[in-house]
Amino acid sequence: MGDSGGSLSGGVTGARVVCLGETMAVFVPAEAGPAEAVTAWTRTVGGAESNVASTLARLGVRSAWVSAVGADPFGRAVLAAVGSAGVDVSGVLVDPSRPTGLYVKESDAAGSPVRYYRRGSAASAMGPDTLDRLDLAGVEVIHISGITAALSPDCLALLWAVVDLPRTTHQVSFDLNWRPALWAGADPAVLRELADRADTVLVGADEAETVWGAKSPAEVRAVLPTPRTLVVKQGAVGATLLRHGLPEVFEPALAVEVVEPVGAGDAFAAGYLAAELAGSSPARALRCGHVRAATVLRTHHDVAEPLAADVVDRLVDVDAATWAATELTGFGDR
Repeated sequence: MGDSGGSLSGGVTGARVVCLGETMAVFVPAEAGPAEAVTAWTRTVGGAESNVASTLARLGVRSAWVSAVGADPFGRAVLAAVGSAGVDVSGVLVDPSRPTGLYVKESDAAGSPVRYYRRGSAASAMGPDTLDRLDLAGVEVIHISGITAALSPDCLALLWAVVDLPRTTHQVSFDLNWRPALWAGADPAVLRELADRADTVLVGADEAETVWGAKSPAEVRAVLPTPRTLVVKQGAVGATLLRHGLPEVFEPALAVEVVEPVGAGDAFAAGYLAAELAGSSPARALRCGHVRAATVLRTHHDVAEPLAADVVDRLVDVDAATWAATELTGFGDR
């Protein structure tokens, strides 16, 4: 990781899922009005991969988040927030020479505009040697996303190192997580190559059309023929799973009144991965993803407290007609 000389407590022993990527300090308006008129802001933290790790931990799946933060107040806040969710953060390097990244987010149910301030951040200096610092014994899934590929050449090299690891006991999960602002002036073609080297790929249908021109799950599969499992998230419509050797599976999304969409894709990924690790069927795993996504859609937060396990178990096992008629409200399902 460059020559940062940072400190790392080391290891992710005991984690079943390792999520690797940048998490930043986040500022959101604490009052209504356009951003230029807001005078009070709330500081929180946010990052796609740590969102997945935090949701997994809340679901009882031992998870670790691997990244780098600055030796600054924002870095300490990020470590405290992610660690407080029950995530192992011992694999996070604290870099004394580079800052923690941050972004500013406006809250909007139709999509929250985001402005990034992450150039030169500690996480952007991560490279393949990040893996040398980790004990991956017992890890079953390494979860990465296309965001990391855009941060720096070193970060891209790190993702190549991840997908090049021998698949002895673990699988690689890749979420496209398309962020057009990060790819301005750069060629995103590498995202197809990375995704096609993963074992499980999660991608939004809108992302797939924008990046690859693929307009259906079948077209996405044509772009990515190698991964064993492909999950295409089709927004409020539902999600389709394509797995080698099995028929295509589609599960409609739950009806939900959206408060804010940010973080829903990460929650879906966590719900899906947790169900897969528990041995659920493809259809049940998709439903678990939908439940987690709907829970986050009902909040202003990127990570939400999960519904009670018994409620989820009853919900995801209902018949197709009942599932299709279910709406998730702010107080549970009805």
